[in-house]
Amino acid sequence: MLKEPHSIQVIERLARLLDVIAGHEDPVSLKILSAETGLHPSTAFRILSSLAEQGFVERTTRGNYQLGVKLMQLGGRVSAGVDIRKIALPLMEKLRDRLGETVNLVVREDDEVVYIERSLAKRMIRVEQVIGSRAPLHVTAVGKLMMGAQGEAACRSYAKRSKLPPYTTHTHTRVTTLLHDCITAAKRGYALDNEEAELGVGCIGTLIHDANGHVAAGLSVSAPIERRRDEWIEQVMETGLQISRQLGYHSA
Repeated sequence: MLKEPHSIQVIERLARLLDVIAGHEDPVSLKILSAETGLHPSTAFRILSSLAEQGFVERTTRGNYQLGVKLMQLGGRVSAGVDIRKIALPLMEKLRDRLGETVNLVVREDDEVVYIERSLAKRMIRVEQVIGSRAPLHVTAVGKLMMGAQGEAACRSYAKRSKLPPYTTHTHTRVTTLLHDCITAAKRGYALDNEEAELGVGCIGTLIHDANGHVAAGLSVSAPIERRRDEWIEQVMETGLQISRQLGYHSA
């Protein structure tokens, strides 16, 4: 019985640290985290170290802290399991009908994207992703955006873990080129897959955010590369924003 108050106190401190990290766009130093939570630096460091071991936070090369992959994974699962597919599908179908190509909804799990919904193009020759299928982050438009949204340290960490295996001759296999693509894509709000996962296939992807502004999923349009058009980018981004707003997201 004596351990219960202490356990609750640790959880409260953990929640305060996560709230502060989530409130900053850039990775946060231990000094700032200590000041804004009122925790002693050694206490904050111990809790952050445990969170990092479990993947809930990540420590950058400069020693600062940002939210980790596990939180994105859990957030994606909650959204996908509760209402994101139901919300997204009607808008995906409208986008498919306007563009005439297949539209996909994906979430992140660890170092992969998982296809959880699709709206197939109504034509004989089309790109078709199987629901439940997976792909590494670095070969998909949405995957590159998800890494870019986490920043340079997360991209480098992924590259080190995965070794960037090539899927086609167009796959990024050098961390410098992948990093540039991911960060640039995150800044502009969309990414392209230029035959990086499969020869002859091109994609346009954008992110979907939840009510807290966190990445909940990704939306993409897949087409034979010769049919893909840059004019679709605005429509893909607008559809992603519409889905985000229905999840409670308020853009700046």
